[in-house]
Parts: sequence; C-alpha cells; structure tokens
Amino acid sequence: MTVLIEESLEIQEIPVEGYERVLRIEDPKSKLKAIISIHNTTLGPALGGTRIYPYADFDAALNDVKRLSQGMTYKSAVAECGWGGGKSVIIADPKKDKTEELLLAFGNAVDRLGGAYICAEDVGCTTEDVSVISKATKYVVGLTHEKSSGNPSYFTAWGVFRGIQAGLKKVFGSESVKDKTVAIQGLGSVGAVLADLLFWHGARLILTDVRMDVAKRLAKQYGASVCSPEEILSVPCDVLSPCALGGILNPQSLPALKCKVVAGAANNQLLSDKEGDELMRKGILYAPDFVINAGGLINVTEELTAEGYHPQVSRNKVDKLYEQLLTIFEIAEQNHCSTNQAAKSLADYRLKYKIGKRTENPTFHHAS
Repeated sequence: MTVLIEESLEIQEIPVEGYERVLRIEDPKSKLKAIISIHNTTLGPALGGTRIYPYADFDAALNDVKRLSQGMTYKSAVAECGWGGGKSVIIADPKKDKTEELLLAFGNAVDRLGGAYICAEDVGCTTEDVSVISKATKYVVGLTHEKSSGNPSYFTAWGVFRGIQAGLKKVFGSESVKDKTVAIQGLGSVGAVLADLLFWHGARLILTDVRMDVAKRLAKQYGASVCSPEEILSVPCDVLSPCALGGILNPQSLPALKCKVVAGAANNQLLSDKEGDELMRKGILYAPDFVINAGGLINVTEELTAEGYHPQVSRNKVDKLYEQLLTIFEIAEQNHCSTNQAAKSLADYRLKYKIGKRTENPTFHHAS
C-alpha cells in the first residue's frame, strides 16, 4: 500500500521473506528513487550506510540493498555494537543526479521511520551529503559536529590493516606486512588509506582502480606496481585486498586467484556462501568481509553514546578485530568449515541469545 507522506514523497512496503521491512521510496518532485532495507533488529535499531549508485534497474538495487542490510546484521552481531542490520540505496549517479532536494527528500523518508533505521555515508554518499540529510532527520551518523565521529574511512582502513595482519599471522606465523605483496582492488576513501598504512609498514603494493589516473598517482607516491582492474584478481600476491564493490569472488574469478589471503574492505565479496567453501578448498584464507570491515561501524557507534565520541576509544575497539579474526580462523579450523561459515555461525549464535543487545537508547548529539 502506498502512503502519501508529505507533498510528493511516497513510501511503499515490499514484502520480502526473512526481512523485517523493505521500503520502496519515490519522490517525483526531487526525482528520488530509493530503497531502505531493515533486515533484523534483534540487537537494536537498524544502522547502515546510504549507497548512491546508478543501478541498471530496480531489481539490481533491491538485490544489493538486501545483501548489504543482511551483512550489517552479521557485522554488528560479531562486533557486538548493539545495532540491527539496515542499509539504503538511492538509485542515481552521484556525479550527475545528486541534489540537495533529493537528499532532503530521502532524509524525510528516514525521519518517518522514527529511528527504526539510522543512515550514514557509503559509496557515492559523502559526509557532506549526510550533513544535508541531517537537515531533514536526526537519524544520521558520521556528521562533523563536536561530538561526532566524522569520516569513518580511516577506522575502516585500520581495521582492514589489522585484519591483514591477522591473516598473515595465521598463514605465515608472523603478522608483519614487511616485504609481503598486497594487491589492492579499489582506491577510494578506504583503499587509499589502506595503501598508505601498508606502505609505511613495509609492504610491496600492487594497485588498481577503475580510475587509472588515481592508481598511477598513488603508485608513484608509494613506489607500487599498477595493473588493470581486469588483471588484479589474477596477479601473484600474498594478500588480495578487495576494496571496491561486492560479488568479485565468484565462479569466474576464483580459478584465477594467486594469493594466500583475501582480506579487504568491500562488502559482500563472496557472490554466495559456496565461494567461501571453495576458497577453503583452494587453501586460501578468507577474512570474512563483515568482520574485517567493521571499523567504520564501531567508530560511528561511539558517536551515539551518552558521553559522545572519542577517537581513542574507537581506535582501541577497532584494534580488537585482529583477535576477533584469529578466533574465527580457529573456529573454522576446529570445525572443518569455511571462515565465512564460522563467522556467520558466531553471528547467528549471538542473535539467537541476544548477546550484545543494546540496553541504552542512542544519543543524537547534533539534535540536542
């Protein structure tokens, strides 16, 4: 049933099995077309980024937002952040279609959910964009006020760096990245910071991005090698670090992999759980994406505490992803299952017994 919210904003419920709420949002006036997916709120209100991307069609956007929101459920459960799994997508080209009117219309839609879903920056959606959205709703994180966490990219990148160290520790017996070859796919806000961290810790880098000018510039800065986006999944390396979009580990790409560890920031790297099993059979250690890339979520969680944000608290919590991943690697080894399955089983256990369930309401300091 379509409900008129205000002026031309419309929200339609889409029944999806296994999801609490999936909402189709349209506003002809601002040309907004969006989806908000709330997967599971057992542990707390749904929290997840807003992705602005020119999807080929509505079904492609729906499939992506469902996978992303489910991933957020698992991510929060494993990291014990006390959030449910949610995500939103705006079907638009962020370079051409993004307007203040469109962002405000989306903010109005978020606001009408009354805090059931809290949005944040994501691919195509910047901290400046969420600041605009916050004019229409308080249910936003990652802003730039005094008690805010700001851009989470550095914390996500630090968590991925620590995850790479955990993978190396498991495979090579030492966490050191010195003289290890790391191939990074995607040099956006997280991938570029990760390259910087790896360079200063002595790693050899192979870089690529769909924007080859960016890849070449960073390669010059770090003395790295460059390859095309088509080649990155087959280059010989110690660690492959996917930091772009999801679904890159699939039946077509897996046979070409020449790495020992896959550890990156991208969401939904596996096309399906089958690819997690195949990586195990190939002897490639996989750091589950919803564990290793939880740094951004951990960081914005601190923003919503009563005390407000403190970067050292966030840093210390993100740092613990190293031990979390080593534990998951051990669970997988003991149970003869993939690391992906081990991480999901851990998340399901915490959801079933409500471990880490939020006990305090979030504090939106920018709205007080």
